[in-house]
Amino acid sequence: MTDNPRASSPRQSRRRFVGLAGMAVSGAAVVTGVLSIRRGAPPATLPVPSTERVPPTPAVTPTRPSEVARATPNVQAFAGIEEASVGILGQALDRRQVSSAELVTEMVARIEAMDAELDGGDGLRALIELNPEAGEIAAALDEELAAGRRRGPLHGIPVLLKDTFATADQMHTTAGSLALVDNRGATDAFVVERLRGAGVIILGKTNLTEWSAFRASRRSSGWSGRGGQTRNPYQRNMSPWGSSSGSAVAVAASYAPLALGVETDGSIICPASGCGIVGFKPTVGLASRSGVVPISFTQDSPGPMARSVEDVALLLTAIAGYDRSDPAYGRTDWSAPASMFEEFPVHNAGAVDYTRYLDPAGAKGARVGICRSLFGMDSDADDIAEESLAALEAAGAVLVDDVSIPSQGELGADGTGYAVLLTEFTYGLDRFLETYLPDGPIQSLADIVEFNEAHPEEEMAYSDQAIFLDALEAGSIQDDTYARIVANNLSLAREQGLDAVMEELELDALVAPSAPVPTTIDLWGDDFAGASTKPTAMAGYPIITVPAGYANGLPVGLSFMGRAFSEPTLLTLASAFEREHPVRIPPEYRNG
Repeated sequence: MTDNPRASSPRQSRRRFVGLAGMAVSGAAVVTGVLSIRRGAPPATLPVPSTERVPPTPAVTPTRPSEVARATPNVQAFAGIEEASVGILGQALDRRQVSSAELVTEMVARIEAMDAELDGGDGLRALIELNPEAGEIAAALDEELAAGRRRGPLHGIPVLLKDTFATADQMHTTAGSLALVDNRGATDAFVVERLRGAGVIILGKTNLTEWSAFRASRRSSGWSGRGGQTRNPYQRNMSPWGSSSGSAVAVAASYAPLALGVETDGSIICPASGCGIVGFKPTVGLASRSGVVPISFTQDSPGPMARSVEDVALLLTAIAGYDRSDPAYGRTDWSAPASMFEEFPVHNAGAVDYTRYLDPAGAKGARVGICRSLFGMDSDADDIAEESLAALEAAGAVLVDDVSIPSQGELGADGTGYAVLLTEFTYGLDRFLETYLPDGPIQSLADIVEFNEAHPEEEMAYSDQAIFLDALEAGSIQDDTYARIVANNLSLAREQGLDAVMEELELDALVAPSAPVPTTIDLWGDDFAGASTKPTAMAGYPIITVPAGYANGLPVGLSFMGRAFSEPTLLTLASAFEREHPVRIPPEYRNG
């Protein structure tokens, strides 16, 4: 998620925090028990200004559950998937209490039930597409386990992907857009390759705010032409926030224990906060963007989403590491956070086990700044964050109050941030289509604009494509003006911003409310007041959100943010906070 963009090398820390010492053939909609392509029909319980503008649902050959998983669940000795952590699932697999094929079948059954109708209302619409090969992949991984080969803690664990990760299989990669349905994937994204190698089962692709909220001047979080409107699992008339909406909802609703999202500015943190889960946007470049539908190579970052900090750390371990084909390297490597270091902090993908930093006593003595300049967007979220800070003190952290980011008011204030996003989006999208979706009718941004204009009922019933039109007029990354703007923005966010305040006060992290309390879904545009993510987004620095409390039954998270490649520190603090403040309550799937 990004705030509406149209509306508006540093020194290393003098002190070392103790925690660093160890340094689709179809879209997935459930209609009468089967899966079929969804062409953007709005939730049944929401007002529709004009019934003539409601996109129709076409007749298609559905993907039936038996085509996804061919196994009969036999889980008498296993409690089931709801709220099960990766560790619990892994133990059940190791003890032969359940098989991966049975897990897939159980999860598919849950998805079918909950993405369809709940209490007579509309389903959550968290998925766009199930992987028809998931059952076969699971069976093969079961055979490996039976033969004594276990690839690691994620062996046989189902994972969902935001529909922006390229996969060279029977699924599509569309960013939620009907325009890309007929383009076929040529190769996997780098992180997808990593996940397959770790023994993960790619269960399917999740719904999102179409084009990761970078298409329209107004939009509803979680709406896409392919997937329709994703709904908050705590109250289904409320927004899930976005743009990794489906990933957050799917994890919260136990469709799968893990999901990947992608963040440019808030796209992981906001829906994770609004759906009561943990979401982590790593340092830009730590997790490769190769094969991910892009917005900005200076800001985009794939990241893990789960119900616990431990599970987030497990997924981060699998995907983090240097990829020479990442779009921030080569001609633009000067802009990447890694340019501040002599060597890339994580040389090989999977080389660092991030679970080693989940030390229950690791927060003792850590200096944590309460970033008051990031409060004030939502009074309820502020109150929840304020009350939850006692847990950090109980964990032994030293709280430094009334901290402000010096340059915060200047970040993107002159529209230069939007100009950078437009320039990088145009550059990145052309290369993404050429490399990962070369076979199909869509070969450029101009083709996508033309498709949307030709399919207004399906793609433009509730939003425009003003950002796309601006992007067609964007400059080039070769322009000197572009380079100067990027350098200035990075300096404001890094040296003059986060680095400056953290260096001056010798802070290990900053904390702030993650995002506002979710508001009522409005297909014509969110009532979104902003989030705490802009400074880390523009700096390319890491941020993690952990459930902090509830307002009127809706979740709110607390965010921990730090300097480049401070993932170990943030995980240590986040896990200590989670241990002292275990507030997460599973959703009850009420109608609003």
